[in-house]
Amino acid sequence: MRARAPGKVVLSGAYAVLEGAPAIVAAVDRYAVADTDRAPGFVTPEVRAALGDAPAPFVDASALRSGDRKLGLGSSAAILVATLGALEWNASPEAALDAVRGRVFPRALAAHRAAQGGGSGIDVAASVYGGVLVAQRDPEGLAVEPTRLPRDVRVTVLAARAPASTPELIARVRAFAARDPGEYARRMGRQRAASERAALAVRAGKGSELVAALREQAKALADLGEAAGAPIVTPEVDALAEAAERVGGAALPAGAGGGDVVLWVTLDSGSRAPAHPELDVLDLTLGAPGLEPLD
Repeated sequence: MRARAPGKVVLSGAYAVLEGAPAIVAAVDRYAVADTDRAPGFVTPEVRAALGDAPAPFVDASALRSGDRKLGLGSSAAILVATLGALEWNASPEAALDAVRGRVFPRALAAHRAAQGGGSGIDVAASVYGGVLVAQRDPEGLAVEPTRLPRDVRVTVLAARAPASTPELIARVRAFAARDPGEYARRMGRQRAASERAALAVRAGKGSELVAALREQAKALADLGEAAGAPIVTPEVDALAEAAERVGGAALPAGAGGGDVVLWVTLDSGSRAPAHPELDVLDLTLGAPGLEPLD
């Protein structure tokens, strides 16, 4: 049995989602594919956390990479979700899609958090459910609300040729929070407020308000990174943000930042992101389907 799960991009709510703010995450049309009929070439820590000593299927996640380089599209979550989905359908081939997704989501969320020492789990939600989601931490784990981007919003995704280390960036932000809680709260409050405005805008279908909230997040993330000594917004992304603002758009890191994945967001046709020698435009469609069987 084969199953596939998509990667993701985080459009809004980076870092603030860990503090309870809503995030916007979109599944993308690049997939990890698991196959229970083949032996695994590797087993990720997230899969091992979910399965223990039980055998894992083969997984092809090459679509989420560029050669040996991860593209920052949530491959660990996609691999985990595809694995659990394939095993579910292998055991019960006639199982309904919604039922399998409902069983996979809490298992994948718990395993991903266990393997990574925490995290919001929004990448797991995107891999399971697909589409565009507003996701927010709650006492039960993660509340997920399907939505869609406003019709006049256009998003281009770019990838850095030298990927960032998400754990290192998060560690620096956590160290800043421990070192100066008051200043951390002030700077994170700015990012949280902009994340909340973005969620309201996407729910209301207001493209201009969403772009404005993303523009504010770019500035808030740069502010947070400066204080934490973490290159959340790299010079390349900062230059893109200035160019985007001149055409009424926004440019910002997708997720933890460091240049890993960058978003260029405009209204209507907008304008193309300026070429940069360290950034490649990815051919992606946002809002792709979530976990599904292939056999």
